[in-house]
Amino acid sequence: MNKAELIEAIASKADLTKADAKKALDAFIDATSDTLKKGDRVALVGFGSFSVAKRAARTGRNPKTGEEMQIPAKKVVKFKPGAELAKVVG
Repeated sequence: MNKAELIEAIASKADLTKADAKKALDAFIDATSDTLKKGDRVALVGFGSFSVAKRAARTGRNPKTGEEMQIPAKKVVKFKPGAELAKVVG
């Protein structure tokens, strides 16, 4: 599902116009991004939680040449599904 399909699904399930659904989705993405940028966690009970984790620097290999290369440390976004979501998918 891409963003346009998600907007359409939100619009139909919430009885909104596509424009309003797009505004709502964009607001959710902005709020979540801002919260994660600060290093805080976003928890949606039953759905899951988004958090930021630090990934340490490590040595990797260039798959083309086999040459070793240093991969720098960075922050990554993690998603942990909630119990209800896991049950639905599982």
